[in-house]
Amino acid sequence: MELFTTAQPKLSPPLKWAGGKRWLVPYLRSIYFRHRHRRLVEPFCGSLAVTLGLMPERALLNDINPHLINFFVWLKRGLNITIPMANDAELYYRHRRRFNELIRSGQADSEEAAQLFYYLNRTCYNGLCRFNRQGEFNVPFGRYRQINYRRDFSEYAAVFEDWDFTCGDFEQVPLEPEDFVYADPPYDVDFRQYSPEGFTWEDQVRLAYWLAKHPGPVVLSNQATDRIVKLYADLGFELRFVDVPRMISCTGDRRPVKEVIATRNLEGWRPGTRVRAGFLNKW
Repeated sequence: MELFTTAQPKLSPPLKWAGGKRWLVPYLRSIYFRHRHRRLVEPFCGSLAVTLGLMPERALLNDINPHLINFFVWLKRGLNITIPMANDAELYYRHRRRFNELIRSGQADSEEAAQLFYYLNRTCYNGLCRFNRQGEFNVPFGRYRQINYRRDFSEYAAVFEDWDFTCGDFEQVPLEPEDFVYADPPYDVDFRQYSPEGFTWEDQVRLAYWLAKHPGPVVLSNQATDRIVKLYADLGFELRFVDVPRMISCTGDRRPVKEVIATRNLEGWRPGTRVRAGFLNKW
């Protein structure tokens, strides 16, 4: 039996994104089903893999990356891409130069910038989103055999109608007491391309305490390092673990990584869903 019935089309994430949690959606759906009347809030929305998988009626989606949020804002307006798109190095570097020109000239929130961001994301090396100290996109050409590009995003506009997008630090997200929060922060590892300042251990602690204060349902996923596990256990979260493959990595490493799923305020929910990437085990 389907957990959700909706006339809205099932849409895939429009971008490639490191750390995407599409594999976790069946597990999260089993949790969110009883809370589907609540607004879904993602402080680190990434490619929208989770939100598109859950298809909430209302959502508040935040990320620190202004180029990502600008792309989603234009998707909500019914983006139609008109720039040339091809799996070609010369075109890629020309579009990358133009994208960086828009950043330098204060036009990073334009429709052209959104179109270029999509093309660069689909064509760049390993799907990375990386900027230098000057704020310029610096990921090289990806050298894929074949790339399928999309031009018409009108389907997303209807789905996004009651979804709001914000750009900023997670503590700036205007939570309401009844919100269902799913947080997927940068991993607790050395490479943390969250913002020009990175995402430090102090940020991890700040996030954990921010989530612990929320009176509504909370689900967090992160790499299960010893200090992350201790941090959330000490704050009273219920912990489960799963081994998952790394689909996109800054180093090309594809070895499985152990993740922790930390939950609070789930009103009697009991796990019963097998996750495709592995098995959830209680800590």
